[in-house]
Amino acid sequence: MSPPESISSPISSISASATVNVATMSKRHPNHRLVKIHRNYTVEEAARLLSIHKNTARQWIRSGLPTIDDKRPILIRGRELIAFLKIRRAGRKQPCQAGQMYCVRCHSPQFPAAGMVDYRPLNGRVVNVRGICPNCNSMMHRCVSIARIEQFIEKADITFPQALRHLGEISQPTVNSDLRGDVQP
Repeated sequence: MSPPESISSPISSISASATVNVATMSKRHPNHRLVKIHRNYTVEEAARLLSIHKNTARQWIRSGLPTIDDKRPILIRGRELIAFLKIRRAGRKQPCQAGQMYCVRCHSPQFPAAGMVDYRPLNGRVVNVRGICPNCNSMMHRCVSIARIEQFIEKADITFPQALRHLGEISQPTVNSDLRGDVQP
């Protein structure tokens, strides 16, 4: 027997609205390509367009986003909003040098501990290079094209995986093998 609709509908409507708000307000890097350069935006319009909270847009104004004037409603030029978002994102980038990998826990590029990394091929053109952060001992990963793997070889000692041996190449099979004397030493 199902519960009455009057009991279940308010709960489901509350959780559904909370889910929508969390999903729309969880943008970490607002997309500057959504902004039109020839348009002026109010704080609320800019927040809605970029899926951020309006207090975040107000904080950007306090931290240097130029406005048209000091009168209400506060208007932001689209061209200046795009420039502000690009500068803000570029200031946070930390490019890795040759042989470095980005450590998520330390929030900075690091050389791997003892200069040792593992080589894991992904496809014919790209490999995943794994290493350990010297500061926090967490795993670091970096995708590198095979054409640029030479830069890693100069800065780090790469361990290449060895292929697994086939059963016919093993001189002494394991104890739990199903072979009944078929393998010749």
